[in-house]
Amino acid sequence: MLASSVVLLAGCTTTTSGGAAAPTSSAATTASATATTASAATGCAARVETGSLPDWADAGFSGDARVPHVFGAKGDIVAVLFAHPLRQHRKDGSNNKILWVARAATTSPDPTAPATLVITATLDGTDTRVTREVAGGPGPSIIDMPQPGCWRLDLRWSGHTDTMDLVYAP
Repeated sequence: MLASSVVLLAGCTTTTSGGAAAPTSSAATTASATATTASAATGCAARVETGSLPDWADAGFSGDARVPHVFGAKGDIVAVLFAHPLRQHRKDGSNNKILWVARAATTSPDPTAPATLVITATLDGTDTRVTREVAGGPGPSIIDMPQPGCWRLDLRWSGHTDTMDLVYAP
C-alpha cells in the first residue's frame, strides 16, 4: 500500500502533455512527485493528459477544453477527471467524478451487447478485484475504490473493450 498521497495517473508514462495549469500548492507538487515515484515502483502504466480533449470527446465543453483526462490503451475511451487527484477518502465532501466518453463507432462489434459500461478493476500487485457499472454506457459517474493504489481497469461497453490504469490516493 502506498504510504503517501498519490495523484491520479493513467496511460503509458508518467509525463503530462499540453499546456494545462500545473498544481499550484506545494502539497499538490509533492503529491505529484510522489505519484511519479510510486507509479514507477509498482509498474503502473500511469499518465494523466492535461492538453485539449480530442474533438470526439469535447461535446458539452466550451473553448479549448483542457481538463485532466486519461485515454484507454486503445484510445477508444477517455476518462475526463473532475476530481483530480482521485482519492479513496474525500474529506471535503466532493466525489470522484469521472465522465467516460467513448469514441463514436459507425457499427458496434456486437449490436446485442448491453450498453452498460462495466468496469472490472484490479488493485496492482494483488488479487483484490471490484466491479463498477455505469448504467446506459459511458457517461457521468462516481467511481470509488476500496483501497488506495494503482487500479487496472478493464472497460467493456456495447461490444467494445479498452483498459487503463487509475491511481487513487489515500
